[in-house]
Amino acid sequence: MTLTDLKHPAVTLDGQLDGFRVEIDEARMRADIVLMRPPFNVISMLQREQLRITFEALDVNDAVRVIVLRSEGEHFSSGGNIKGFLEATPEHVSKLAWNIAAPARCSKPVIAANRGYCFGVGFEISLACDFRLVTPTTLYALPEQKLGQIPGSGGSARLQKMVGITRTKDIVMRSRRIPGQQAYDWGVATDIVPDPELERATDQLVDELRSFSPLAQRTAKKLLNDTEDSTLAVAIELEGHCYSRLRSSEDFREGVEAFHDKRSPKFVGL
Repeated sequence: MTLTDLKHPAVTLDGQLDGFRVEIDEARMRADIVLMRPPFNVISMLQREQLRITFEALDVNDAVRVIVLRSEGEHFSSGGNIKGFLEATPEHVSKLAWNIAAPARCSKPVIAANRGYCFGVGFEISLACDFRLVTPTTLYALPEQKLGQIPGSGGSARLQKMVGITRTKDIVMRSRRIPGQQAYDWGVATDIVPDPELERATDQLVDELRSFSPLAQRTAKKLLNDTEDSTLAVAIELEGHCYSRLRSSEDFREGVEAFHDKRSPKFVGL
């Protein structure tokens, strides 16, 4: 996949993706975004913009139901291109968080498969995904304090929502590395599996998510994202409105009929 037909500053002159590739398996309705700048899969400034465009393109691709963000090699990503921060304009830097939040804005389920180093922007883009699968080799970190900086792409903000201010200060202000097991125990990771089983666990989660109604999945993701900061009363009210809209969907009717017929439902997303 290339970005040749897109008119955007994130597209290089030859239309090539910078440091990653995209694989689409139409039979499984799955798209993989694969970081591929070994050995540490450093993420460039250009790559951040292209990743955003890629998530947006996959979001409107009817052949894709689930998106997986993964990497080649033993490390997910050691973070960003440090020198690139000094070369980027303030306007460019101000867009970093918007680019890295693309998985959260995507209406489809997004899985991050993390092994090895998952530092800086590698951690931040994983935090923006819906599910994080880790292994005992995984190390999460926001090491910006060592550079005289703070996380700039949503890392500290998202982490504080997940683990609270005390643990977030411990991670951010001390540049602490959090192993996979601790991330799972703290609720940062969805599941922890042996390192050789990460791909199989990812496949299983993709197939599970594909078995549900895409309309119900999109609705659930948006509702949960939108009500994260709301009061309980507002969240319940919005949940009721979403439930009411889904009540008239073809997928809901199919789900009810399949339940009574004791068969697997065939959801179409309508």
